[in-house]
Amino acid sequence: CGRCGVALEAGESREHAGQEFCEDCYIEALSPIQACDPWAVHLAKSDKGRSGVQLTPVQEKLYNLVKERGMMPFPEAARLMGLTEEELRREFATLRHLELLRSHKHHQQVLIALF
Repeated sequence: CGRCGVALEAGESREHAGQEFCEDCYIEALSPIQACDPWAVHLAKSDKGRSGVQLTPVQEKLYNLVKERGMMPFPEAARLMGLTEEELRREFATLRHLELLRSHKHHQQVLIALF
């Protein structure tokens, strides 16, 4: 795989933008993380009003971490949660759409903060 480096058997790879990917990396390449998506925010807010919010355990852990410790950089939050920064950003995007967490630029750092 051109992204994660896993060995691929014949016929298992997916081609995208001139690179060979495993299935997981191919899906990630086709659906990049978008924390600032007005349509996703609208849908999340309308669904939140109808049925309440059902967070995954990872999303709940991230929300509680920021709530307890305050603003923190993405790399620190990822380390504390045992995730890669990309995995953390994917979970953060959902919480951003629900307007529970936001990013905040402080000096030269981007921090995760409560909304």
